[in-house]
Amino acid sequence: MQEKELILPTREIKPREKGLTILIDKGVPLSFFKDTISSFSDYIDLVKFGWGTSLVTNSLHQKIECLRNHSIEFFFGGTLFEKFLSQGKVEHYYDYCKQFECNYVELSNGTVAIDNSEKAKFISEFSQEFIVFSEVGKKDVTEANAQDSLTWLEYIQQDIQAGATKVILESRESGTSGICREDGNIRMDILDLILDASIPVETLIFEAPTKKMQTYFIKKLGMDVNLANISLQDVISLETLRLGLRSDTFNIFKLEGILNERQ
Repeated sequence: MQEKELILPTREIKPREKGLTILIDKGVPLSFFKDTISSFSDYIDLVKFGWGTSLVTNSLHQKIECLRNHSIEFFFGGTLFEKFLSQGKVEHYYDYCKQFECNYVELSNGTVAIDNSEKAKFISEFSQEFIVFSEVGKKDVTEANAQDSLTWLEYIQQDIQAGATKVILESRESGTSGICREDGNIRMDILDLILDASIPVETLIFEAPTKKMQTYFIKKLGMDVNLANISLQDVISLETLRLGLRSDTFNIFKLEGILNERQ
């Protein structure tokens, strides 16, 4: 009898440690947010309230309640941490995260001019109370281009040693800075050095707001690559890329490899 069911790569069920899809909420209306979360919760691992949007989102409590109802974790953008830091109010940021009963925090130095070793101290402190995602990379294009690959590798290793559970590789919500050039192309000098250093891929989270970047990382690192800064509109689109159900990744999963996984 002819097999009717398609053979597709097998995705881990939630809660996942790899293959994370992390959405970014830039301040979408509450109804759209709720519809997206309730419709696609199986494919969403975390939601980041981008940069400082949480401070001016009137419906923040309702959004967080929606996420909790669907067992989806959340955190606030690293830029918000940096804003508190720039005013010498890190303890207030800690209180802010505790107020919303956050389990995760993102700590970064993409905008403020602090040494990475200072950021690592905050990682060590916050990791006593939270699951810490650190972020490496500058948001300003000129500063980002000036960071060489060895610096990236040093900072990633430093953050992990300080207690970061995972390290986010910056590309902004536009995909035009950090690990990317202004034209959206990946800086291969950085990526190749990181991969050659044998850092476990599952400890890295790649910001990939565009289909071009999502496709690249899936082709390069497999369907279980951790991807962040995914728009709420792209949940299903990304999942089809992971499963080879879209032309861009149609041929990357070998049938025999999938069969071996199923046996």
